[in-house]
Amino acid sequence: MGEKEKKKNNKKQKHQHPNDQTTKPASDISFKPCSEVKGLKFGGQFIVKSFTIRRARPPELLKLLSYPPINKSNNNNKVPFPSTTGFLPTNFTILAHHAWHTLTLGLGTKKSKVVLFVFESENMKLAVDRIWPPEIPLGDVNKKLIRGLTGCEMARFKFRKGCITFYVYAVRRVGNIGFSCADDLRTILQSVVALNDFLDHTVMLAMPNQRNINYCTPPVAMAH
Repeated sequence: MGEKEKKKNNKKQKHQHPNDQTTKPASDISFKPCSEVKGLKFGGQFIVKSFTIRRARPPELLKLLSYPPINKSNNNNKVPFPSTTGFLPTNFTILAHHAWHTLTLGLGTKKSKVVLFVFESENMKLAVDRIWPPEIPLGDVNKKLIRGLTGCEMARFKFRKGCITFYVYAVRRVGNIGFSCADDLRTILQSVVALNDFLDHTVMLAMPNQRNINYCTPPVAMAH
């Protein structure tokens, strides 16, 4: 192996986050204090920090993850991922991305960000939802949401899916061992990994009824 290849491999290893692009079991997740865990990355696109995201409704979250819809005929069926809070780009953000890309003659970013927080319990999620705003600028997410959770620690996962980057955070109280909602976390991570790349984030404008890249028509029976 040449010197150039060695240096390239060393760089890749240095920049790889222990939880990035993985579906590790909960016992192997690297939890860190909120003050130390990595937040959202913006690169050189400073204007993106003013773009807003909003709290997702449960049907929107399921649609985004291409998760089977809720069976309304069965009253015993609970809403999936009850301890998860998701934030999606607002309509303003989606349109602003397009406008910025046009104004910069194609140099402006086309990347949208989706942020999912999987808490260790439904009660913890409900308590946090009361203090978190329903809509927030992307630039405030690191300071007010991630760093703002005192007495907690997180594990961070990042997935690039075309024009949408998913940030998934597992959240638990400091001192707790393991992660009680590990099954939900694993299912969400596997769902994100299985998603095809989003070619155009305007597919989120009409949520939850839009067609995403994974949408396909059910097969029709053919007579031979």
